[in-house]
Amino acid sequence: MQYNNIFDAHAHYDDKWFDEDRDELLSNLPQKGVCAVVNNAVDLKTAEVCIGYAQRYEHMYAAVGFHPECLDEVPNDYIDRLSELSKHKKVVAIGETGLDYHWDTPKDLQKRVFVRQLELSLDLNMPIVVHDREAHGDTFDLLRKYKPKALVHCFSGSVELMQEAVRLGLYISLGGVVTFKNARHSVEVASQIPLDRLLLETDAPYMAPVPFRGKRCDSSLIIYTAEKIAALRGIGIQELLNITSENARRFYEI
Repeated sequence: MQYNNIFDAHAHYDDKWFDEDRDELLSNLPQKGVCAVVNNAVDLKTAEVCIGYAQRYEHMYAAVGFHPECLDEVPNDYIDRLSELSKHKKVVAIGETGLDYHWDTPKDLQKRVFVRQLELSLDLNMPIVVHDREAHGDTFDLLRKYKPKALVHCFSGSVELMQEAVRLGLYISLGGVVTFKNARHSVEVASQIPLDRLLLETDAPYMAPVPFRGKRCDSSLIIYTAEKIAALRGIGIQELLNITSENARRFYEI
């Protein structure tokens, strides 16, 4: 069955995994039911690339920001430059930014850069896309303090943390992990999150859902994530796609 209104809330089509067939793949996504994709930058270079894709493809949008793994050479004027890039009509958010304690990037540096981008999102009245890996405590301390309009992408927390996110007015996006056998937290969150706070994502090219786990992911594969969540919620797949697309458009103000 052909589904439509698939909104991929978070992807990285600038990744080298797409170098051989990127244009063909992105051009054909609408034929596979994909209505929109938000491509997230990880630094200034990828921000410009993401904006280029958004200019080239009607269904593509961009988020501009610094990922916590990409802080080795952050220029002194990075906030001014992100602010300038954000003026492009198809830039819909600041991001991807946040905290990642899995790697050894200094925590103080991560928090400082994250805070500056939180402040920028508030100054510009733009939503922000948050990366939170093994850093729930510090991430949510900052979200409570700054109260941005935020999406916690690839959410990996507990039901209790999801409920805290909802109380804070945040949105949550889930991807292929919800189809993995060992994904207890993701399944519990998918089962209980208020449907008006849920977005779907791929994090393409990563996190491909079962039965494609370990292979390259693209936005058309969201359908497998939607199938799993729809079954958990007792609703139709197209109904879930319509709800999450509407949520994404509301969050990103598209």
